Amino acid sequence: MGLDEVVRKFKADHDDYNAIMAEALADRLAEAFAEFLHKRVREEWGYGKSEILTREELIDEQYRGIRPAAGYPACPDHTEKRILWQLLDVEKRAGIRLTESCAMWPGSSVSGLYFAHPQSKYFAVGKLDRDQLLDYHLRKGLSLQEAEKWLGVYLNYDPVA
Repeated sequence: MGLDEVVRKFKADHDDYNAIMAEALADRLAEAFAEFLHKRVREEWGYGKSEILTREELIDEQYRGIRPAAGYPACPDHTEKRILWQLLDVEKRAGIRLTESCAMWPGSSVSGLYFAHPQSKYFAVGKLDRDQLLDYHLRKGLSLQEAEKWLGVYLNYDPVA
């Protein structure tokens, strides 16, 4: 039985609390598995074999490498997932599809990129000026309006003006 069936059963029984808890647990398990895979990558790529980190150090991400994901501050454009899905044939191979808004379905899914360089660090994209969006939409092959839609919260200007 999958999560959708579990949630549907709880909701049919008017048990919203356990429906929410099942979804939250599935989300946490997906994130925990992503961390487990990142640990395996660090070990299998060789640079994490000598890591001896406490639980607190792991939580503080004091290991080498990063795992940014589309839609997060370091990579705010959700449409980058479309490229990954095409390159990796994700829907066929993993059964995870993208919605119209590039959300992953099923909801308890994760994706990201691995960067192993010792100087790689998480960062946040700041506010974007119009000249940056003009350049981005051309390189990305999107209309300016579409680029502004996807990156709207990061704009340092009013696209209507």
